[in-house]
Amino acid sequence: MTPIRVVVVDDQELVRAGLRPLVERDGDIEVVGEAADGRSGLSRVRELRPDVVLMDIRMPVMDGLEATKAIVADAELDGIRVLILTTFDEDEHVYEAIRSGASGYLLKDVSPDGLRAAIRTVAGGDALLSPTITAVVMRAVGQSPHEPDRTPLDGLSEREVEVLTLVGRGRTNDEIAADLFLSPATARTYVSRLLGKLHARDRAALVVLAYETGLVTPGR
Repeated sequence: MTPIRVVVVDDQELVRAGLRPLVERDGDIEVVGEAADGRSGLSRVRELRPDVVLMDIRMPVMDGLEATKAIVADAELDGIRVLILTTFDEDEHVYEAIRSGASGYLLKDVSPDGLRAAIRTVAGGDALLSPTITAVVMRAVGQSPHEPDRTPLDGLSEREVEVLTLVGRGRTNDEIAADLFLSPATARTYVSRLLGKLHARDRAALVVLAYETGLVTPGR
């Protein structure tokens, strides 16, 4: 099996050096490059075309959020997933990271097993959205002064809206299937269809959209 190829972007050399053996321990993940700031990280990503980028937030020259936005916006880098790995857990950083297109967000106190599992999750095309991260998105949208914009929901069927609502509440595909009395395969099909119809990069983007359109609101 081809290893999952990872680029590590962090301004601390000790962190980069320490991550490599942890990430590569099981043999199915390989660190193919590293960088000390967002700009050089973006260059390495364009050069190496990894499957996953482990991205810090606060870095010199270009921070991780700007680098993430640049990766997501580059059509030639489509399919490359960004996993934020940082010591910072302030709400604005979490929300902005997900809005920027990150497929997951981890704090650096994550266990080695949890880190490797997260890399596998985002490499497989899923988003890493813990209940904590979902709650942060909910709070951030709830504090926004703007009215929900339901325009993106135009053209969705009633069932698709139901599925999007459950995605926004953090339900897995299996849980969506159980809630709506669908087969797991049908639930996965609905989620895939939503990704296409809403031009969403991944499940994380669907969660944000569910809150921003008002399908899911704080306290519900």
